[in-house]
Amino acid sequence: MTKMQTLEWAFFAIAALLTLAGAVATVAARRPIRSAMGLLVTILGICGCYLMLHAEFLATVQLIVYAGAVVILFIFVVMLLGSAATSPSDDKAALPRYLSAGLFLACVVGGGSLMMRVASAKTKSTALPAVDASFGTIEKIGHELFTEKVIPFELTSALLLVAVVGALAVGRGKQADPTRQLPGNSGEEEA
Repeated sequence: MTKMQTLEWAFFAIAALLTLAGAVATVAARRPIRSAMGLLVTILGICGCYLMLHAEFLATVQLIVYAGAVVILFIFVVMLLGSAATSPSDDKAALPRYLSAGLFLACVVGGGSLMMRVASAKTKSTALPAVDASFGTIEKIGHELFTEKVIPFELTSALLLVAVVGALAVGRGKQADPTRQLPGNSGEEEA
C-alpha cells in the first residue's frame, strides 16, 4: 500500500469511528444535551465520509444544515425545556426496551450475515454506465433543484419551517400570559 492509500484508510477509519461513536452516544445518553452532542459528532463523521467520496458540496451542506441548524435547534429546545422535560424513571418499560434492542440486534446480525453471503457469492459484474462530467457539480444540483425538483424543494422548506415553529411551541410550553390579570387583582397596588 502506498502512503496515500494509508492516509485515505486512516481518514476513513476516523470518520467511520466518529459516526459510530456519535450514533451510540446519541442513543445511549440519558441526558438530552449529551444526546444532541452525540448527534453532532455523528454528523461530523458523515461529513468526513462525504469528503472521502469527493462530494464537497454535500459535506458543506451537511455541516451548514444539520450541524449548524438542526442540532443547534435541538440544543435550544433542550435548554428552553430544562430539567422539567425529563420523564421519571419507569421500570415497567425496561422489558419492552430490552426486547426491542434484542430484536434490533438480531436483525443487524441477520442482515450482516446475508450481506456477507451475497458478497462471497460468485456473481457476474455489471458495467456501470458512464456519467457526464457535470454530474454531481453544484451547477447541476442547482439546475435540478430549481427546474425539475422545485416542488419537492419548496415542500421541504415548508416542512422545515413547520418543524421550527413546532420546536418553538414545544420549547415555550404553557406559560402564563403576562398581559392577563388574575381575577380579583385590579392591577393597582394598595399603599
